[in-house]
Amino acid sequence: MITDVVDKGRTGVTKLLVSLTALALAAPLAAQAQTGQWIVATDRWGNKEYSTLNLVADGKTLTGDWDGDPLTGAVRARRLTFAVTDGRGSVYRFEGAIGRDGIRGTADFPDGNNPSARVRHGFTARRVPDRPAGGPRVHDFRPTDYSNSFSPDRAPVLTIWPGDTVRTVTIDSGGVDAQGVTRALFGNPQTGPFFIAGAAPGDSVIVHIERLRLNRDWADSLDTIVGRALGAELVAEAKGLGKPVRWRIDRAAGIATPENAGAALKGLRVPVRPMLGGLALASGFGSPPLSTGDTGRAGGNMDFPEVIEGNRVWLPVLQPGGLLYLGDGHARQGDGETSQYALETSMDVTFRVELVKRKSVPMPRVESPTELMVLGQAGSLDDALKQASTGLIQWLREDYGLSLAEAAQVMGSAVRFTVPNLAGRSVGVAARIDRALLPAR
Repeated sequence: MITDVVDKGRTGVTKLLVSLTALALAAPLAAQAQTGQWIVATDRWGNKEYSTLNLVADGKTLTGDWDGDPLTGAVRARRLTFAVTDGRGSVYRFEGAIGRDGIRGTADFPDGNNPSARVRHGFTARRVPDRPAGGPRVHDFRPTDYSNSFSPDRAPVLTIWPGDTVRTVTIDSGGVDAQGVTRALFGNPQTGPFFIAGAAPGDSVIVHIERLRLNRDWADSLDTIVGRALGAELVAEAKGLGKPVRWRIDRAAGIATPENAGAALKGLRVPVRPMLGGLALASGFGSPPLSTGDTGRAGGNMDFPEVIEGNRVWLPVLQPGGLLYLGDGHARQGDGETSQYALETSMDVTFRVELVKRKSVPMPRVESPTELMVLGQAGSLDDALKQASTGLIQWLREDYGLSLAEAAQVMGSAVRFTVPNLAGRSVGVAARIDRALLPAR
């Protein structure tokens, strides 16, 4: 009996020691779980607003920042509270709990329409993975589904870091893959989005297009002419156009030929020039998700024939992580995409990302080894041209130190304009200049 009591006492002491040890270990583990970068989604009356939360847990104390504004708070086990004061003195309070899927809780915000009132919103947060040890990595990503909008609400397919390279594939504008199987809804379905760790609004992402390879032996197009490129004297005759055209691709020779061509086109052999029609970062808060048929400030269905292997594309970051999409591969496209469809096909793509902090370009820029190009996109050619020329002037002033008068002289003597896109709801005009003519930076 005495032995039993002693054994029970020992068992109780052992259990107590185990519990105390577990609690002692849990504190640093909890701090480790909370410390890091989080992406917060605040539900503001049914609209998700994304922000970046950097947390540092030191015992029971929380510090860090929320979109750059400092925060202070406390953590108890898996529950945390913190407050943020922005540059105008407004205070934002958060309270939540960490679970397996991240943080879930309630945010208490000032009411922007009534300074004396406050509003409560639900929020969730997911932790951004820590960057793996070592240098830049190469990721092989095989998509299983595709997106028909450049949306910030779609879950990232992969987290990558500046300097990383991704090898992936796209399907064609009709949703068909390299094997001829329909994988997605028509309308330029995109691969992505890729979350770029560290990217925040106010930054720019540079997409280095390292490799574009056709991965099937055919492409689809139409025998039509878009209305913006059609004179009145041809309208009646053109009503019979719009039939599909299948092109055969000789990948070894790098040549495309129309299938079942009539006598006049029997000898037509067009060199392929693979390009991406779609390349974009996600839309910003307050803007609806951009359709993959449209364009915006951060790219989109640009259909710019210079988005090719060896060039690099600048895009402004409008959401945490940027959220990069790509697709709508063309074996070749003439300026304007006047046949509504270019030579639409699937493609193997290799790209690398670079992040430029605290520099936001106003619109897409493309750099080739020989040219600087700015893409203006608007509802009319006039407005698109103004955007493109203004964007190129801004580039020359910011990076080459030219005054407006000096930039005007360079533009007047050397600028070229091309029309990448006439087929969409918006049109594109590219302003281009030879790099060799510019002063050294």
